[in-house]
Amino acid sequence: QVHLVESGGGLVQAGGSLRLSCTASGRTFSNYRMGWFRQAAGKEREFVAAITRSGGNTYYADSVKGRFTISRDNAKNTVYLQMNSLKPEDTAVYYCAARSAMYIMTDAYEYDYWGQGTQVTVSS
Repeated sequence: QVHLVESGGGLVQAGGSLRLSCTASGRTFSNYRMGWFRQAAGKEREFVAAITRSGGNTYYADSVKGRFTISRDNAKNTVYLQMNSLKPEDTAVYYCAARSAMYIMTDAYEYDYWGQGTQVTVSS
């Protein structure tokens, strides 16, 4: 079992920045591929970014590419999402997720463990 706790959400103006953190406890963090997803009100949960176990490779949704950066610190059991140039359409609850199986996946159902989510609101 892996327990994930997100933090760092909040209210920010368009063009601003936020950094989300997700700290894991339980099993060995470095064994898991990590992802960030988001869910806006009335919409499906969507993939945002993912990172391999070592942090050597990252993947992004087209909508955030060039603005968001995913990273991890295995010594701190934490994965981050740096969000710059935020837009009102980035408003959502952001979730981190852990995947134990091989390969990075972008479908939510491929992930084994989820955090409770943190709200990000971008005002225009």
